[in-house]
Amino acid sequence: MAITPGLAETGFFGSFLATFDQAARHTKHNPGLLDQVKYCNGVYRMRFAIRMEDGAIEVVEAFRAEHSHHRTPTKGGIRYSEDVTQDDVMALAALMTFKCALVRVPFGGAKGGVRINPQRCTVGQLERITRRYTAELLKKDFIGPAVDVPAPDYGTGPREMGWIADTYRMLRPHDLDALACVTGKPVEQHGIPGRTEATGRGVCHAIEECVSVAEDMKSLGLEPGLARLRVVVQGLGNVGYHAARTLQERGATIVGVAEREGAILRPDGLDVDEVLAWRRETGSLLGHPGTESFDRPEACFGFDCDILVPAALEGQIHQGNAGQIRARIIAEGANGPVTTEAEKVLLEKGVLIIPDIYCNAGGVTVSYFEWLKNLNHVSFGRIGSGPQHASSAVHFSPASEELEHVRRSLADTMAFAYREVRDTWRSRALPDLRTAAFVLAIDKVATNYEAVGIFP
Repeated sequence: MAITPGLAETGFFGSFLATFDQAARHTKHNPGLLDQVKYCNGVYRMRFAIRMEDGAIEVVEAFRAEHSHHRTPTKGGIRYSEDVTQDDVMALAALMTFKCALVRVPFGGAKGGVRINPQRCTVGQLERITRRYTAELLKKDFIGPAVDVPAPDYGTGPREMGWIADTYRMLRPHDLDALACVTGKPVEQHGIPGRTEATGRGVCHAIEECVSVAEDMKSLGLEPGLARLRVVVQGLGNVGYHAARTLQERGATIVGVAEREGAILRPDGLDVDEVLAWRRETGSLLGHPGTESFDRPEACFGFDCDILVPAALEGQIHQGNAGQIRARIIAEGANGPVTTEAEKVLLEKGVLIIPDIYCNAGGVTVSYFEWLKNLNHVSFGRIGSGPQHASSAVHFSPASEELEHVRRSLADTMAFAYREVRDTWRSRALPDLRTAAFVLAIDKVATNYEAVGIFP
C-alpha cells in the first residue's frame, strides 16, 4: 500500500513525539525522566542476503526497536511492508510501551519491521526471510522469552510466528521456555485460542465501554449502547474483520466497509461474512449485491455513520480528508491512523476519538496470556479444582473452555482500562481521551522507572 498523503504532514514518529510532549505537560515528572520514557532505548537496523529460487541474491533491510526496558521482556509485532521505516518502527515500539502500561501487561514496548512486499513473495521466500530475520535478532540478543517477544503485525500472521518459534528452538535447543520467544503462533504450535481475533475483538470491547457512558453519549447526540449505532470499518484485514464481526454480533449495524480497491455502502446494514465471501470470490468488494460502490477507499470517510473504525495503516485520516468525516466517534483499530493535524480538525468538530494505545490493546493482552501459557507449560484451566478434586488435580479442559477464558479476561481487561482512562480524562480536566491515555501511561511507566531504582 502506498504511503498516504497524511504522513507528509508531521510524520508518524513526529505525531507520536508531539502527542507525548502535549501529555507530558500535564504530568509533574522530572524532565530527564520524561526524556528517558520518551525515546527508544535501542534500535537494531540490519541488512541480510537471501538466495531466491532462481539463484538470484536479494538484500533485505529490516529493523527491531526496543523502546523501554522498565519492564522485561519487551513486546511488539513484526511488520512486513515495503513502506516500513526505522522511524515507523520506533513510533510503534513507543506506542507498545504505553499500550502495555494501560492494560497492565508487564512488558516494555518493541516493534519490528522487514522491508518487503509479502504479496510478491513466494511462501519459500517468506520462510527464508523470516528464519534469517530471527537468526539476526538472536545474534544481537533482540529476541527471547525473557528479552524481547515478537508477535504478528501488518503483513504477518500465525504462520510466520510459527517459523520464528521453530528457528529459535533450533538455535537454542536447551531453552526449556523457547516457545515463549514469540506469540501469535498457530494453536497447534502452542499458541492460544482467541489470539487471531483478539485485536479486533478488543476494538469492539473498547467501543462498547465508550458508548455505555450515557453522559458522554448525550453530548454527542447518541443513545447509550451498541444497538442503534451505525458503523463504518476501513480495512477488512484481521483487525477490521474481527472488529466488524463482533460489533455486528453485539447489535451494531455495519453500514460501510473499505479496502484498497474501494468502498461499499448499504445504509440498512451489511453482513460482514457475506462481504468477505464476495471479495474472495470476485477479488473485490465492489459490486457486492445491494450496495453502492466507490472506487476510492477513502470515500468511506464521508459515509453517514455514528462510529468510524480505521483499521488499516497509520496516517489514513489526515488534514486533507478530516473535514469529510461525519462520524461522531472514531475508534482507532490501527496504530496512528489519525495525524496530528487531522486530530485538531476532528476535535474542533466535537468528534470523540478512542485512542489507539487503548483501543487496539486487545492483541498484546491475549499475547500476554499466550506467553504465560508457554512459560507455565500448561493450558489455562487444565490445572485447577473441580467439584470433587483437590486444588492440585489435573483437569482436562476442551479448547472451547480455554477460548472462553481468554475472551472473558480480554473483556474484563478492556473494561477496566477504559474506566481508568476516562476517569483520568474527567478528574484531571484533560482535553481529550488520547491525552488522558498518554498521561496515565506516562505516569505508570515513569513511576516504575523510579520504583526500580535505575538511577545511580
